[in-house]
Amino acid sequence: MVDADQTFVIVGGGLAGAKAAETLRSEGFTGRVILICDERDHPYERPPLSKGYLTGKTDREAVFVHEPAWYAQADIELHLGQPAVALDRAAKTVRLGDGTVVAYDKLLLATGAEPRRLDIPGTGLAGVHHLRRLAHAERLRGVLASLGRDNGHLVIAGAGWIGLEVAAAARGYGAEVTIVEPDPTPLHRILGPELGQLFTDLHAEKGVRFHFGARLTEITGQDGMVLAARTDDGEEHPAHAVLAAIGAAPRTALAEAAGLALVDRADGGGIAVDASLRTSDPDIHAAGDVAAAEHPWLHTRLRIEHWANALNGGPAAARAMLGQEVSYDRVPYFFSDQYDVGLEYSGYAPPGSYDQVVIRGDAGKREFIAFWLREGRVLAGMNVNVWDVTEDIQRLIRSGDRLSPEALADPSVPLAAVPTA
Repeated sequence: MVDADQTFVIVGGGLAGAKAAETLRSEGFTGRVILICDERDHPYERPPLSKGYLTGKTDREAVFVHEPAWYAQADIELHLGQPAVALDRAAKTVRLGDGTVVAYDKLLLATGAEPRRLDIPGTGLAGVHHLRRLAHAERLRGVLASLGRDNGHLVIAGAGWIGLEVAAAARGYGAEVTIVEPDPTPLHRILGPELGQLFTDLHAEKGVRFHFGARLTEITGQDGMVLAARTDDGEEHPAHAVLAAIGAAPRTALAEAAGLALVDRADGGGIAVDASLRTSDPDIHAAGDVAAAEHPWLHTRLRIEHWANALNGGPAAARAMLGQEVSYDRVPYFFSDQYDVGLEYSGYAPPGSYDQVVIRGDAGKREFIAFWLREGRVLAGMNVNVWDVTEDIQRLIRSGDRLSPEALADPSVPLAAVPTA
C-alpha cells in the first residue's frame, strides 16, 4: 500500500507528466504530488503546435491538458518556470533552478526532448526558427502570416513530420516554401520510397519546392535578418525565414548527471527503462519522449516521440510508481494532418525490417491503407483518409499471423476477416 505521507515528484510539464499526475489521483494516491515544469505555461499538448494552433484553426486555450484551476482542485503542487537542475539519488532530492530542494519517495522523469540545432553559420539570425514549445509556435505563426502577406520565402531543413506539417501551414498562409532534405523522398527512413513519394506529390501540388539530396551549409543575412540559405551542392535559395526541422534529442542531462543508465545516442538515445518504465534506479521511472523502453512483444527497445506515447506512457508509469504490475506494450501510434490529408500510423517497421508493402484502396486518390509486411506478417499499417480502422490494423499487427497479401489488398474483404496464408 502507498502511504499517504509519501511524496511523488514528476519532472516535466508536458502531456506525459500531466497525465501521470492525473492518474496518481484517479488511482487513489493521497500523498503529495509535485509537478515541476520548466516552462511558465501550464502543461500542454504538442500536436497542435504544428497543426491546428499553427494554422490558426485552434485557440490557444485548447492546447492545454487541463484547465489551470484543475491542478489546485486535484491538489497537485505545480512549479511553473522552474527547471530541475540536479538530482541526488542518494538523498532522493531534486534541486530546482531557484535553489529549492524537493524530496521524493518516487520520481518520474518526463523531461521530453529538444529540437536538434543546425550547426552551420547563420543560425543566430533572427529569422531562424525551431518548433517544440508553445512559445515557438506563437512566434512562428506570426512569421508565417507575415510571409504570406509579403510573398516571403520559408526554407525548411528536413522533410520529416514537423517539416511537412509546417510546410502545409505555411502554404495555407500563402508563403513560398522550399524544403531541403538529404534523403530522396520525405519521410524516407520512416515510410520508405514507396510511400515517401506520395508526400512529394502532395506538397508539390500545393506549390512546395523540394531540394533532395542536399543539406544546408549556411544561412546568410543582413542586419540580423535572413536573406538566403545555401546547400552543400552549391545551390542558394531565397529565404526570409528558416525552420530547422531535423529531429529532436532526448533531454537526458539530469538523468546522466545522476548516473542513471542511458541508451547510446547511435541507438536513439534516451533513459533506459524496462517494460514497467522503471529506470536503473527502482525509485525512478521515465515516460514520454525521453524514455527508451523495452517493448514486451516487439523484443526491442523503443524511444517514441509521439503524442500517443506521452498520453499512455505517463499513466502507465504512474501506476507502476504505485506498485501496480505494469507491462507497457502499446502498439506505437501517431497521426498527421497535411492540407486535406489525414493519416494514422500504427506499428513499427524500420528500414530493412519489411519485405513487402501492400496497398488497399486508391493511393492516387489518397484514400488507402498501406501495410508493411515481413514474410506475410503485418509490421505496420498506415490509413490515409480512411477512418475507424486503427483497432483492426493494430489487431493484425498484434496477432503476428501470416496473412494473404491478396486479401489484405482487397477492400471488399473486411480487415477483421482477412484470412491467414
